[in-house]
Order: sequence, then C-alpha cells, then structure tokens
Amino acid sequence: MIELLHGDCLDVLPTLPDGGFDAVVTSPPYNLGIGYRTFEDTAPRAEFLGWCVRWALELKRVLADDGSFFLNVGAAPKNPLMPHQLLLALTDGPEPLFTLQNTFHWVKSITVETRKGEQISAGHFKPINSKRFVNDCHEYVFHLTKRGDIPVDRRAAGVPYQDKSNIARWGHTGGQDLRCRGNTWFIPYDTIQSRDSDRPHPATFPVALVEQCVRLHGKGGETRLIDPFLGIGSSAVASIRMKLERFTGIELDDEYLAFARERCAEEEVPSA
Repeated sequence: MIELLHGDCLDVLPTLPDGGFDAVVTSPPYNLGIGYRTFEDTAPRAEFLGWCVRWALELKRVLADDGSFFLNVGAAPKNPLMPHQLLLALTDGPEPLFTLQNTFHWVKSITVETRKGEQISAGHFKPINSKRFVNDCHEYVFHLTKRGDIPVDRRAAGVPYQDKSNIARWGHTGGQDLRCRGNTWFIPYDTIQSRDSDRPHPATFPVALVEQCVRLHGKGGETRLIDPFLGIGSSAVASIRMKLERFTGIELDDEYLAFARERCAEEEVPSA
C-alpha cells in the first residue's frame, strides 16, 4: 500500500498508530537556508533543534521496537557542525530518544585510483568557488535505533569480493561471494537534463539510497516504511520498486506532493 499524505508531519504523525512502521528513511530540512517552496529553512539553531526533537518523538512512537531510523543530513562548508548538533539532540542527555547504531557516509562523487594507476572520477557534486573550502561531495546517513542492538542484514546490502580467493580463505563468508559494504556508500545522482522538470526540489536523495537502507534493515518486502519529509517522492518510488508491504509519505508542499504522485504513477502503481 502506498499512502501519500498532504500536511505538516507534526499534525499527521500523531494520527498514525504506535509501532506501525519497521523503518524510517528521511531527509529533513537542514536549516542551511535552502530554498524550499513552502518551508522557511532559516530558523535560529535552538529553535530548529527543538522542532526536530518534536517530530523525532513522534517517529519513535510510530517505529517498532526493532525498527531502524535512517536520517540523511547534509552540511554546508560554513556550517559543518549542524549534522552533529542534530544527532546530539536526538541521542544525548539523560533520556535520549535514540541510540546511534551506525554512521554511513553517502558519497556523491569520488575519484579512485585503480591498481593500474588510472584515476577514475564518478558521480555528481555541486562545485563551490572558495579560497577556504573544498567541494563537499558527501552527506551523512545516521542509523538510529531505540536500543542500539538491532540486527541488520549486512549481506543484503553487500558487494562481491574483488579478490575471489577471500571467499574460501575466510570462514565467515560461508562460501558466498558477498561481503559487507561497510559505511561508505557511493550512490551518485542520476544524470538529468533539466532540474525544473526532472528534479524540482533543492535537496533530494536518490532512490538507490532508500533501497540500500531498506536492504540493510533486513525485512525485505515485509517492510513498512515511512518518510515524514517526502519531497518529490524518492522513498515512495523505492517502496514501489521493492514491493514493500506499506509506505506512508508526508509532505507539506502541495507541488512537491503532486510531483511525487506523478512519479508513483509512472511506476504503474496508484497512490492513495
């Protein structure tokens, strides 16, 4: 079931049942002055963090006890502490909301050197013109859980061994050509022709990022997924492609929601 809801997540989340979801994958506004259509992304830091705690409380309520909360947060060169301040707001103090279980680095663009000495560059990034800062080519994905002891399916989100001899050499492989991917995920954006028509939102994540999180959580098609900041619907599209049991997305902006519905329709599954 695909359910796309229009409204403020602080109004919609309280209407949803306790423990009704297995996983959250979302990317809230970063409070970095990003030009959203409806949301004002320039609140004082303390006010922003307090707002985040309010919706995180609701997410904790609707998340199953063995659920996973994948929180994608980016930074800006002039404001590098914001992701960590948000993380501390959700995990620190005498009664923390969540426990940080894993930290993933979503790498958007990278240059690697092959064994033959060739340099290969892949991915997309937004270049900056600065004498102080380098181009920012990654964002964080914080994996939060209620207790910090939730099993994950490392191989479902894994990669084949480069050196196949390791399959037999290491007993933990079980003879399978698949290893844990680790905490660096190179997931580039798809190349687009027009931002206005292909990606009319200033801060999106790729469908593949959501798919990776769902695989890692390990419940497969039985996953009940929620995204309280739906945007243009990448998490909804991932849910359709992975044939998840249930997806609920919440979006404040009517135009972003309309675009998300169009994307769902293109996947040939009607949205609620």
